[in-house]
Amino acid sequence: MDVTFLLNGETVRAEVDPTQTLLDWLRIDRGLCGTKEGCNEGDCGACTVVVGDEAGAKSLNACILFMPQLHGKTVRTVEGISGPDGALHPVQQAMVDHHGSQCGFCTPGFIASMAAAHLEGRTDHDDVLAGNLCRCTGYAPIMRAAEAAADVPVPVWMKDDLPPVAPQPFAPESLDALADWYANNPDATLIAGATDVGLWVTKQLRDLPKVAFLGRCRELRAVDVSDTDIRIGAAVTMSEVLGLIRDHHPSYAEMIRRYGSEQVRNAATIGGNIANGSPIGDNPPALIALGATLHLRRGSVTRDMPIEDFFITYGKQDRQPGELVTAVTLPKHAPQLRCYKISKRFDQDISALCGAFNVSLSDGIVTDARIAFGGLAGTPHRAKAVETALLGQAWSAEAVENAAAKFAGDYKPMSDMRASAAYRLEAAQNLLRRYFADLSGNATSVLEVGA
Repeated sequence: MDVTFLLNGETVRAEVDPTQTLLDWLRIDRGLCGTKEGCNEGDCGACTVVVGDEAGAKSLNACILFMPQLHGKTVRTVEGISGPDGALHPVQQAMVDHHGSQCGFCTPGFIASMAAAHLEGRTDHDDVLAGNLCRCTGYAPIMRAAEAAADVPVPVWMKDDLPPVAPQPFAPESLDALADWYANNPDATLIAGATDVGLWVTKQLRDLPKVAFLGRCRELRAVDVSDTDIRIGAAVTMSEVLGLIRDHHPSYAEMIRRYGSEQVRNAATIGGNIANGSPIGDNPPALIALGATLHLRRGSVTRDMPIEDFFITYGKQDRQPGELVTAVTLPKHAPQLRCYKISKRFDQDISALCGAFNVSLSDGIVTDARIAFGGLAGTPHRAKAVETALLGQAWSAEAVENAAAKFAGDYKPMSDMRASAAYRLEAAQNLLRRYFADLSGNATSVLEVGA
């Protein structure tokens, strides 16, 4: 498979395996070893590179980025962030000035993340650098470096033009072409951001002989906002979803801000998170609580379903061979929606459980309740016994306590390395209490409550 892209300002044409990672290609085929291999699963940020396209520059993990995903784009590694004459990029100079490096293993990844943010004029350094791990310097001098470089102009060499290329990997530009191909190749793997599929290759060493890349499919990247609904294409990245819903569903947006890292959110897609059917995916509980509608297509046949019906049992979804998720539609307004993610690390961690609550009241009486959890069972699903216990009751601490006891009938959680079954069940009950306190106007966020 042939791919063409700009690497550190120079056009590269390469014949690659469809699932060869950029990290391996850089280090083995090109001898560019500044980009490091740490976790090899998109967790530590040591492999971060800057990737640009029509939408701008973003930081991505090279360890789970497949080469065909770069076709027609620009890539800068740490070797290309400095100027052609050796001049340091402002973030590199700031790291020197503020002593932001010790052993240096993590430094190239930090530089790439900072350079991508600098190119886009971003100053939310906490979010930008949450996906880069440093075990010796500590974050204070690195944050000082990012702040110091923020107002320095972008170097001219960082402003790449996209290379003129013809499509080479199977990356259809229309949904019709993709749907027809997938209906005839139902055993193929669809790759959007590769934040999950990438680990099939790097960790499970699986061969994926037949793949399609979704990043060029226009319809899958479309967003439609009406007076009442938001329809989000399956290939819209989680970074884009975060920006899209921040003003409409701030609690959901805050949960997404903790979803993976900047690099992961820049690649991961909402459709991929839904379609893989993970019991600990963070989007489904929120979407179920919102009463979202899932859109699917197989060949020319389309169908819609409540998203809660998509998840049948662990590892099984209501999706036919050759059928793909195309979009999800959610209501634009749900002022009572709250999403709570419980994990060992605050940022960039897998949920022990994730709960979403959406209760409607009329004159203090519960008229509707949609409560959903991920991480409590083999699939994300609604807490129907809890909802039933709340319906028709006065919205009170007593009603909440009575309903909390019903969680044991809705979920049979398991114990694993993230939490015990008993902890998960008790935490779910406590999140219902937190929701009551939240709607009552009490501060409940760990970012707001202090000793």
